[in-house]
Amino acid sequence: MDLPLNALRAFEVSARHLSFTRAAQELNLTQTAVSQHVKNLEGRLGKPLFRRVSRGLALTDEGMALLPTLVDAFARISATLESFKGAHKREVLSVGVVGTFAVGWLLPRLSEFQARHPFVELRLLTHNNRIDLAAEGLDCAIRFGDGQWPGMQAQHLLAAPLAPVCAPSLAHRIRVVGDLARETLLRSYRSDEWPHWFEAAGARSPLLTGPMFDSSLLLADAAAQGAGVALLPLMLFGRDLQSGRLVRLFNVEVDLGGYWLTRMKTRRKSAAMKAFQEWMELQTQGVRAAQVAR
Repeated sequence: MDLPLNALRAFEVSARHLSFTRAAQELNLTQTAVSQHVKNLEGRLGKPLFRRVSRGLALTDEGMALLPTLVDAFARISATLESFKGAHKREVLSVGVVGTFAVGWLLPRLSEFQARHPFVELRLLTHNNRIDLAAEGLDCAIRFGDGQWPGMQAQHLLAAPLAPVCAPSLAHRIRVVGDLARETLLRSYRSDEWPHWFEAAGARSPLLTGPMFDSSLLLADAAAQGAGVALLPLMLFGRDLQSGRLVRLFNVEVDLGGYWLTRMKTRRKSAAMKAFQEWMELQTQGVRAAQVAR
């Protein structure tokens, strides 16, 4: 349905004020002109948008349904036009990020990205690796896995081998791998992590009954508070290890995946997306080289 923009704007302002008079003042129109715009819109829709009450105007159900959509749409138009006033058009870039990667790696480096690319208005939304880019309106997402996601283009960022850690209060009593069988083993929603680690350590995995967490950040916090032993990607918890809040146990690591920058193959790459992808590549290439050399 082709609806006139002036009529939509007249309705939106009138609905905010619940007054044709005040709407006319804001729009620099006559009250009659505003009323006529609204009347024309109602005619096009075949539905009344206002009803008259003793105090002036009230929205009908149809009017209440339409108003928030128009408020949002006109706000977006205004923001876009405002961005044209600068030397370059600012671009919004919405990125979904696994919380662990965001806190442990990305956030400390964000100021450098913003300094290099001031035209990008970055919006970060954390997730626990279960994400739908299309449904959530994301341009790209950083997630953990093997890089195989249907319909996605994936750029490898970093490997993330896992190793056991715990609080200092527990570490003193864990001397050999067999001691772990007497400890609470904290689990992520990826149930194969501990069995794979024990296999790499040349031992049989005990029955796993410890609490399960959907976030490595929660897992790390629980371990730091003495709740048990956790398997974590050490490279993302450097500050906790350096401060002594967490202690690494044993030199055995298991590599079950890495972090990837992903986007839908059908999504056209914008200037902001290209800038972020190239910056991520530059930031991670040195770390990848060091990981390969180990």
